[in-house]
Amino acid sequence: MALRINAENFEEKVLKADKPVLVDFYSDTCIPCKQMACILGDLEDENEDALYIYKVNVNYDKALAEQYKVMSAPTVICFVNGEQKGKIVGLKEPEEIEALFEDYI
Repeated sequence: MALRINAENFEEKVLKADKPVLVDFYSDTCIPCKQMACILGDLEDENEDALYIYKVNVNYDKALAEQYKVMSAPTVICFVNGEQKGKIVGLKEPEEIEALFEDYI
């Protein structure tokens, strides 16, 4: 299960990470977000040594969502060495999510 992070630890957990990071911008009331959480959980298990997956609640961390131009949930952004490398919006298949990070692991 992906760890929930916020603006206070975003830099440490995401921007300074030693592996690629997927950040799931989600909302507790969003049905596609709940479905995406299951998919991301499986990807996290399959790739636990190769990348990190974290969650940011857009209702509590609006400034972070605005900073990364998150307009709807779920939005998953891939970061590598502190740089945004890719973004997908909406519920996606596992293969589409893997395409975000497969070039970096």
